[in-house]
Amino acid sequence: MTEWGGERVLVTGGASFIGSHLVEDLVSAGARVRVADDLSSGERENLATVEDDIELRVGNLKRMGFAEDATAGVDTVFHLAADHGGRGYIANYPANCATNMALDNVVYEAAVANDVDRICFASSACTYPTDIQQERQRLREEMVSFDERGGAYADEVYGWAKLMGERSLQAYEEQYDIDASIVRIFTAYGPRENETHAIIALIAKAYAGQDPYRVWGDGEQTRNFTYVEDITRALRLAAENVTDATPVNAGISDYISINQVAGAVFDRLGWEPDEVEYLTDKPVGVRHRAADTTRAEELLGWEPRHTLQDGIDRTVDWYLEHRDEDHVRDNLETLLHER
Repeated sequence: MTEWGGERVLVTGGASFIGSHLVEDLVSAGARVRVADDLSSGERENLATVEDDIELRVGNLKRMGFAEDATAGVDTVFHLAADHGGRGYIANYPANCATNMALDNVVYEAAVANDVDRICFASSACTYPTDIQQERQRLREEMVSFDERGGAYADEVYGWAKLMGERSLQAYEEQYDIDASIVRIFTAYGPRENETHAIIALIAKAYAGQDPYRVWGDGEQTRNFTYVEDITRALRLAAENVTDATPVNAGISDYISINQVAGAVFDRLGWEPDEVEYLTDKPVGVRHRAADTTRAEELLGWEPRHTLQDGIDRTVDWYLEHRDEDHVRDNLETLLHER
């Protein structure tokens, strides 16, 4: 069990959506936090509340020299840095997502060279086989296997890269006996997320008064939308309790449709479109996705605390406070498609 007071911690991608929330959590727990980020999608503003309490290093973690500098003198690495985005991004930029395989191994190699005690890797539900997500069955960690022929069938290049990140970390744990943990993140959302992701995209369209309101797919595809504070708590608990690189799900077990989320957003904003247009030619990914959280409960003592409506209310409130309505309306299409 790790006590974070005085712990020297590196958060890669720490200026990002999830990363910045994790940094705040660690600072509150008394950790000495360093952030390494190239600011390609992360923003300095995300760290505004803790900027005087952390060290921020800006650079490319695919470069060994920068990775070695970033991991020097560190006890724990939370590795969140990745080239990623929402469904549209990972479908349209597979080569960008493929670079995550190089990024992960550079970070791991640098961490081992600097005698880091432990690494916690932020993986993804996109590691799960896509063919088993057309019907409703909750995803269990053992549904991904490196020991059986056909045991892996990840979701797009992004999912394969995350899966290789897991396998690489397991190899480093086996060879160097470094403590390692893996958290498979399921559809995180919350303040500071950008408009390429589903819930923020749905909020942005409603805020801009888009009418007809455009929904990708038929709106009945489901995800287990998990509030960011539940995700960061899972990451901390995994680093504290798992040492052998056993993957653990961080997600809710509910199947929530895009139409349900849109309805919750309309309710919060007190606005509703005259017409909803369903764009069935857009990439939507797998049909249904929800997590089996049994392993997280057993190994981490973790279960999500935030309901969907609670999380959406918090996220809408943040969005209204931090986004200008005219800017969102004038730049909506760009916001929805660029990382």
